[in-house]
Amino acid sequence: MSATCLTLYTTRAGFGLPDTSPFVLKTEVQLQMAGLAYERVAAIPPQAPKGKLPYIDDHGIVVTDSTFIRAHIERSRGIDLDAGLDALQRAQAWAIERLLEDHLYFAVVWFRWLEPQNFAKGPAHFADAAPDDQREQLRRDLQARKQAELHAQGLGRHSPAQIAELGQRSIDALALLLGDKPWLMGDAPAGVDATAFGMLAGVLTPFFDTPLRRAAERHANLADYVARMMRRYYPEHPWAA
Repeated sequence: MSATCLTLYTTRAGFGLPDTSPFVLKTEVQLQMAGLAYERVAAIPPQAPKGKLPYIDDHGIVVTDSTFIRAHIERSRGIDLDAGLDALQRAQAWAIERLLEDHLYFAVVWFRWLEPQNFAKGPAHFADAAPDDQREQLRRDLQARKQAELHAQGLGRHSPAQIAELGQRSIDALALLLGDKPWLMGDAPAGVDATAFGMLAGVLTPFFDTPLRRAAERHANLADYVARMMRRYYPEHPWAA
């Protein structure tokens, strides 16, 4: 690792995305927005300090959670990813982030982890490296833990149709908030755009067939927005072609 770089601990590319985690995508884009050099290192959640990815090691300072990572890089480097936004716009950006991370995210997780066909083609492969005689049990355990998390959060107590309805409301709201602007807050990307990109890319990836994807595809501005972000921050990824 270069002494001039911080280390970003990530999941891996997959599901038609540069990384399977919307929170890793968020942080990686925000590091690029900040103009910081970094090195990606693949990890698994049990290796992370709080059992979640991403986290960073900034020359010996370990920071977990994408929101705290952003706060750290802004504070330590004197950077403001929301430069140019007034107080109301900053409040709106925070509200959009909560809409995405505390609501839409859980609908995305449900259709990725608990819909049988999507689970089989996607998250089930996280157990591929396990010994043959342990693989199926590990897959059942992974899915059961995710189901318990979603039930505790609340969304998992609803029917698939109800979860899709709630997720669609968030998607429709985001499309309305974006409107015909190139970026959520106006003419220049802000920190919230990294959050929206990570979540919307996970919704729109062709890898999974979900009602959330179909809802997002009905909004041309959301599809164009993700493509624009992909070209800007992941120009080598096939989606950016």
